[in-house]
Amino acid sequence: MKDGIHPQYGPSRIICGCGAILETQATRPEVHIELCSNCHPFYTGKQKISDVAGRIERFNRRYGRGKTAAPAESAEPAEPVAAS
Repeated sequence: MKDGIHPQYGPSRIICGCGAILETQATRPEVHIELCSNCHPFYTGKQKISDVAGRIERFNRRYGRGKTAAPAESAEPAEPVAAS
């Protein structure tokens, strides 16, 4: 490897927004992050379950698609308007 073109690789501290500190090695001495495995909802089990089925039904009702479409207003034809 050529001398002088690579960054220094050494001990590094990764600091999360929740206060957790991880010791590792990197090219920067300190890295600040927002989420880590201690506070991420996926890993902690505190994630919000989204109601995907409800969203799909609402979309179908709104735009009249699929089996859950809104019923038609009236099956009878409208009366013609008399021209004057």
